[in-house]
Amino acid sequence: MLIKRRNFLKISSLATTAFMMPKFLKAFESRQFDPVPAGNRVVVVIQLSGGNDGLNTVIPVGNDIYYRERPGLGINKSRSLQLNDAAALHGALPGFKDLYDDGSLGILNSVGYPIPDRSHFRSMDIWQTASNSNEYLQSGWLGRYLDEQCQNCSAPTQILEIDDVLSLALKGTNNKGLAFKDPGRLYNTSHQKYFRELAEAHHAAQHEQPVDYLYKVMSETLSSADYIFEQSKKHVSSVTYPGTEIGKNLKTVASLILSDINTKVYYLSLGSFDTHVAQQLQQQKLFTELNDAVSAFVKDMKDNNRFQDVLLFTFSEFGRRVSQNASGGTDHGTANNMFFISGGLKQKGLLNPMPDLNDLDEGDLKYKVDFKEVYATVLNKWLGADDKAVLNANYNHLGFI
Repeated sequence: MLIKRRNFLKISSLATTAFMMPKFLKAFESRQFDPVPAGNRVVVVIQLSGGNDGLNTVIPVGNDIYYRERPGLGINKSRSLQLNDAAALHGALPGFKDLYDDGSLGILNSVGYPIPDRSHFRSMDIWQTASNSNEYLQSGWLGRYLDEQCQNCSAPTQILEIDDVLSLALKGTNNKGLAFKDPGRLYNTSHQKYFRELAEAHHAAQHEQPVDYLYKVMSETLSSADYIFEQSKKHVSSVTYPGTEIGKNLKTVASLILSDINTKVYYLSLGSFDTHVAQQLQQQKLFTELNDAVSAFVKDMKDNNRFQDVLLFTFSEFGRRVSQNASGGTDHGTANNMFFISGGLKQKGLLNPMPDLNDLDEGDLKYKVDFKEVYATVLNKWLGADDKAVLNANYNHLGFI
């Protein structure tokens, strides 16, 4: 069967819409996945893109240096949510304060890596690949987790990203995660009459052509999209999620966690936190979106008795400089804080000291915890994976899970 350029482009479009689903998704068609067992642990990663200002997130309200270096940008105690005499949360995070109070929130300060890079793209690559500053890896830490998990499995563990493009973090050597924005949109695209008829015609012809790979991807997409969509409909939440993008995305994640789909990791992004100017307004807006969406998600997990099994954590590629700039914002910095949210935390609250503002590196915070120790801990203690094989090195395991 000959294929015209226009039709080739249409098939390519579907393949792009399907985000080049990995071959193992064919397993969905024959329902090889066992039902999700009780206690199946899930990780939800929220990437705060753009370099979130950690000092105005977990605020050192007891530190005079903070207010001296940020005369216009420093957040007063009266406008924050106080955790103790030394620390407070940004006022737009009341849901996080509630989680702190009930023991479901852990805060890790001064997280970073040696020889930090202040480029958005390079630092994000370092975080997503779990590389050293002088290494350039082509695979992501979660993609390598998928490779490690699926060496001898007939129904591979799957990783999903709720986005239009698959992040480097989810790309392994042999396996890749799957990115899609909405199960319904993926389903509707795959069910367009043209694609169904084309797939059937190609199957009947059984011709070997250079475009067979595209037909194969399309065929796998048609079967997999049906399954994912059906799973997403199984849980109709009684919780009201905000209509923001992060709210809709976390609602999709919740619907899949509470279905029979055996997915271990979900990956989302929120941004941009690149607040060189007018930081107060932008951070307030994004934190409000984050707070409201995460609060709805946590309620959904608690209402359905899954909060013990879910670990949500946030990260950003770097923090900001200690001193404010002349434009009402902050410039690229280094170390930052991370949030951990779960009903299964072993350590809660402030997990380590607040940043030392007396000991800076040319105006930037010094990292105290290598982020790869966090990854090793999540891989080993929560996902039950061989963190040494995934990260290609030995890292300390932390005690928060």
